[in-house]
Amino acid sequence: MKFVHIADTHFDAPFTKLNEKGEFGKIRRLDQREVFKKIIEYIKQNEIEYLFIAGDFYEHTYIRKSTIEYINNLFKTIPETKIFITPGNHDPYIKNSMYADFNWSENVKIFTSKIEIIETEEADFYGVGFDNFYSVNLGVENIQIKNKNKINILITHGDLTGSDKNPISKNKLKQLGFDYIALGHIHKPDYNSEPNQNIVYCGSTVSLGFDELGKHGFIVGNIENKKLQIEFIPADNKEFIELELNISDVKDFEELTEKINNIYLEKNGLYKIILTGKRNFEIEILNLYKLIIQNNIIKIKDETRPNYNLEEMKNSYSLKGLFIQEILEELKKENYTQEQLDKILEIGLSVLEK
Repeated sequence: MKFVHIADTHFDAPFTKLNEKGEFGKIRRLDQREVFKKIIEYIKQNEIEYLFIAGDFYEHTYIRKSTIEYINNLFKTIPETKIFITPGNHDPYIKNSMYADFNWSENVKIFTSKIEIIETEEADFYGVGFDNFYSVNLGVENIQIKNKNKINILITHGDLTGSDKNPISKNKLKQLGFDYIALGHIHKPDYNSEPNQNIVYCGSTVSLGFDELGKHGFIVGNIENKKLQIEFIPADNKEFIELELNISDVKDFEELTEKINNIYLEKNGLYKIILTGKRNFEIEILNLYKLIIQNNIIKIKDETRPNYNLEEMKNSYSLKGLFIQEILEELKKENYTQEQLDKILEIGLSVLEK
């Protein structure tokens, strides 16, 4: 049996941070649609029998009916594919949800907070979803497989790290005996961190921000004679990327602006530039944004330290001089890291200058 496993599409997410930089939020919502359409086309072309959607399919607060209609029309183009959806903490199955109120395509099964089994000739599919935004435990660790001679699949939204969003013990999951467990909630793919892995996070289909670096897409799997084969397929042609730029040798604001504008950036990259090193001038981030011509620079973060001449400053007959002498002594003792002392130095000097 062939399947595709996706999760955490977060349709109609507001992309608040991206909207601070032009129209990137709207563009990213279009990207969500394009990637999903690409996945449906893959299913169609490769005659995939099952599609697992393991929660956070959409954003309950922001989802539009037009978006659900777009999704459902795509579902109708793959009528031979059985689609299983387990709601998550962002899209719970509640009274006024799209899951409850919308007339979904006939090939779609939406699970509720009661564990259900969908039995087919070749496999049994176990699913359970959220019925509120804070479900603590959905009880998946207590499942007893009905027929171990068949292929058994579990689909749910939960956290192996032990948060309050359906915390699950990985060891207990392994003991249940499922052939494949399709998980959602963690946006980074996890499918090859151990041999013969069958408890899988597919990650989000598109990256939602700089806390989701790397490739994003979907999992394709095949189970024959109880043997599992899986593959991760990147689908998001854009990628959030962080670049560090050491500006210790940059003399002024104009030179910094020119340096950033001359960085080579990939066309489909969405960049955060992290300024590092010792600064020789004050950096005004808001003014810097206005002068940057590279449109795919989304964020600039200042992690520089002031470039103080400590040897010269310690010889002054002042409180600053005495403060610098103490800092240098601490540096010799190695009681603090260089980063910690730099922060103490910056705060102390700013107070003494007032």
